[in-house]
Amino acid sequence: MTHSVISVVLGGGKGTRLYPLTHQRSKPAVPIAGKYRLVDIPISNCLNSGYNRIFVLTQYNSASLNAHIKNTYNFSVFSKGFVDILAAEQTHEGEKWYQGTADAVRHMQRYLAHHDYEHLLILSGDQLYQIDFQAMINQHIEAGAEISIATIPVNAKDATSFGILKSDDEGNITAFTEKPTADRLPGWESEVSDDMKDIDRVYLASMGIYVFNKGVLSEMLAEHQGMDFGKELIPDSIGRYKVHSYEYRGYWTDIGTIESFFEANIGLTDDIPKFNLFDKHTIFTRGRMLPPSKVSGTLLDRVLIADGCIVAAERIERSVIGIRSRIGKGTVIKTAYMMGCDFYQTLEEIAHDQERGIPLAGVGENCYIENAILDKNCAIGDNVRINGGNHLEDGDFDTYAVYDGVVIVKKRAVLPTGTVIG
Repeated sequence: MTHSVISVVLGGGKGTRLYPLTHQRSKPAVPIAGKYRLVDIPISNCLNSGYNRIFVLTQYNSASLNAHIKNTYNFSVFSKGFVDILAAEQTHEGEKWYQGTADAVRHMQRYLAHHDYEHLLILSGDQLYQIDFQAMINQHIEAGAEISIATIPVNAKDATSFGILKSDDEGNITAFTEKPTADRLPGWESEVSDDMKDIDRVYLASMGIYVFNKGVLSEMLAEHQGMDFGKELIPDSIGRYKVHSYEYRGYWTDIGTIESFFEANIGLTDDIPKFNLFDKHTIFTRGRMLPPSKVSGTLLDRVLIADGCIVAAERIERSVIGIRSRIGKGTVIKTAYMMGCDFYQTLEEIAHDQERGIPLAGVGENCYIENAILDKNCAIGDNVRINGGNHLEDGDFDTYAVYDGVVIVKKRAVLPTGTVIG
């Protein structure tokens, strides 16, 4: 049974922890897996669940996200489905930008008033997971809940990094604590499935995914002037409303830092990845009319290569190569994410740049690149060496940055022939 649901994807703030990837784009617009954007994940989960009325809330660097949404999610004129961007705006009711997740939804209520729905599904725009929201909402209705929170069991070590919820035997949430220290954890165990108990994952962490009954949400936002769901409205709702836990047991990761972003992408190259792209659950994205990728004389080992690439490298290992990537002869790439390019250079442009010693878009010949992220449209000359790792100190430089041992070559950066990083 498909329920009357409207989904809201929260675009997030400035995304400072994902800098420099978020310097020129919003967090949901960051490319992932070589051909998708982060926002495609929650939208695809909604569409696979049968929910096709979706708002995406943004306010920072939203131009590329707007273009992606416009070029990707177009429904038939006979369908009531939509994926619409709602950017922060000044109105008669207020001139401030969104101050938090709850504040963002509070400001969009006037748009919701034009739609008929029973439940509002609130999602984050920067998480990697595959979930059937119909199952979550079915359980929400069966439990007679007014609010449901998707939770994932975690162990004691990980619990200190999350908001932890306490539930009773029936799955009703009775208490909440934000990022508790290890000494405060005893007593916060919840009733979880047997397979989770066997690996000591007995603490329920909030995934930042919520289901609200229509009237309950409107009432909460009117009575409570808090700005954030996770820190203010959800904790204060416990005891006032029936709040239920939906225990999720699959793969889920919060793409909040360069380290988590890098690990999530490289993890896709595993033989059986935790987030499986080769699954019945389609991940929707923009349909590009690109040619197949061409690989010449390259040894490939655990590599994802997107459409439209021209690869003549010597060896590529455990890496993700994005759309329209060009990689020259003799180059070795290890444990790297190359986001690719938004355009092809013509033969005339290539000849012009080569005559003047200007690096071409992509990676040149005889390069060595390891532990790195190459953002879109960067041009790396010949004989460039990038060797990321824990031996490098964090720092932000003109054409690149280093965080958690990962070298991030910035969008549209040019690295001249012979450049050495690390």
